[in-house]
Amino acid sequence: MSVRRSSVEALLASQELDREVLVKGWVRTRRGNKYVQFIAVNDGSTINNLQVVADAEKFPEETLKDVATGACVAVRGTLVASQGKGQSVEIQASEIEVLGKADPETYPLQKKGHSLEFLREIAHLRPRTNTFGAVLRLRHALAFAVHQYFNDRGFFYVHTPIITGSDAEGAGQMFRVTTLPDQNPPLNEQGQVDYKEDFFGKATNLTVSGQLEGEVAAMALGKVYTFGPTFRAENSNTARHLAEFWMIEPEMAFYELEDNMGLAEDFLKYLVRYALEKCPADLQFLNDQYDKELLGRLQFIIDNDFQRLTYTEAVEILKSAKQKFEFPVDWGTDLQSEHERYLVEKHFEKPVILTNYPKDIKAFYMKLDEDGRTVRAMDVLFPGIGEIIGGSQREENLEKLQQRMQEMHVPEEELWWYLDLRRFGSAPHSGFGLGFERLVLFVTGMANIRDVIPFPRFPKNAEF
Repeated sequence: MSVRRSSVEALLASQELDREVLVKGWVRTRRGNKYVQFIAVNDGSTINNLQVVADAEKFPEETLKDVATGACVAVRGTLVASQGKGQSVEIQASEIEVLGKADPETYPLQKKGHSLEFLREIAHLRPRTNTFGAVLRLRHALAFAVHQYFNDRGFFYVHTPIITGSDAEGAGQMFRVTTLPDQNPPLNEQGQVDYKEDFFGKATNLTVSGQLEGEVAAMALGKVYTFGPTFRAENSNTARHLAEFWMIEPEMAFYELEDNMGLAEDFLKYLVRYALEKCPADLQFLNDQYDKELLGRLQFIIDNDFQRLTYTEAVEILKSAKQKFEFPVDWGTDLQSEHERYLVEKHFEKPVILTNYPKDIKAFYMKLDEDGRTVRAMDVLFPGIGEIIGGSQREENLEKLQQRMQEMHVPEEELWWYLDLRRFGSAPHSGFGLGFERLVLFVTGMANIRDVIPFPRFPKNAEF
C-alpha cells in the first residue's frame, strides 16, 4: 500500500509516531558530518521546517550532492520523536529523491539574511523565505475571514466592474483602458481622440472603487460587500501607496452613521482576532524578527473600545497639543497621518473613529449634515498606520446630491443611473472602504506596503 504525502504542518503536529511517511518540499538548509546529515524541509504549509535525518552510510555525499538549498525533494522515511532541540518529531530517511535541482552557486536565497529591497527584485522567489511565507499565509487568512464575517451576518458578495466609465471618487488619476492604436488614433471634429471609435464606444478606465455599483446592489439586496482589485494612477513612491491594490467595500441599506461605525469596529476586531487565533506561529515570527510590539498592538485593538469624536473636536485637541506637527492644523484642512497617529497613540491611547468632516474635503456622495458645512463621514484610525477605513452615510436625497455634484463638477450625465437610485425608492444607506493591503500591513507589522502583496505595482515597476 503506497503512502500518501503529508504536509509538514500535519507531521509536526502528529502524535502518531514510528510510521512510514512521505513529505515533499524545498530544502532550506543541509548540515552535518561524515556520519549523519540533517536536512530542513519546508513545503509552505507552516513557517516551521521538518528535520530529515539521513544516515551517511545509506546516503553518501555522492547521493546527496543535489540536495542543496532551494532544491525540491521527496522524502520517505519513519516519523520518530526528535533527539535534538527545536522540533518534536523528525523523519529518519529511507529514500530521498531530488524532484528539482537548484544550483547553489546561482540560487539567490542562501542562508544569510537578505534585505526586503533585494527580495522585491526577486518577487518570484521571495515567497520561499520565512518572512514572505508568513505574510502570504496571513494574507490568505485575512481574506478568508473577510468572506466568513460578511457571510455569517447575511451580506451578499457582489462582483463590481473592473472596467468603468465613471470616477467614483471624482479624484482623477485613473488608468485608461483602450483598444485604440498608439499611433494616429481617430480624432473627432475638435481634434481630440474620438472615444466613440473605442471598444466600449466611450472613454473607460480601471476602477478606483466598487462603491457606486455596490450601492446599486444594496438598494435591492439590503447588505452587500465587494472585495476586488482597484487601481490608482497616482505617481506616489511612498511606503503606503500601490497602483494596484484590493478593496473591501460593504454597503448597507437602512444603516445610518452610528450603524456604520459599529459595523466597522466589529469587523476590524473580528479580523485581528481571527489572525491571532489562526496564525500564531507566523505572527510570533514577525513579532520577533521585525516588530517587537506587533502582538501587543494587535491585542490592543481587540481590548479597547474605539474612541468616537467629531472632526471639529479633533481639530481642537490637535491645536492645543504640546507636540509640534510638521503640517499645520486648521478647521477645513484634511488631517495628516501625524495628526491621526497623535490622536490614537498619544491623546486617547486607543483606536479612534473621526466623524462629521467638512464637506469640501470629502466626496460628493456623502450625506450633508444639518449645518450644511459638514458631512456624515467617518474615518477609523489605527496606531502606527493612521486611517485604515474611510466611509460615510450616503446622500439619499436627489436634490441635495445633484447640488453637491454641481459644486464638485461631477457630470450628472455620466452617473444618471446613480441618480436613479434616489429617484426610485431611495433609502438611507451607508458604507465604507477598507484597503486590504493596509489591513495586511497592520496585522503583519511590515513597514512597506510593497511587501504585503505578492507582486507590487508602483511607478516604473510592473515586473513579474
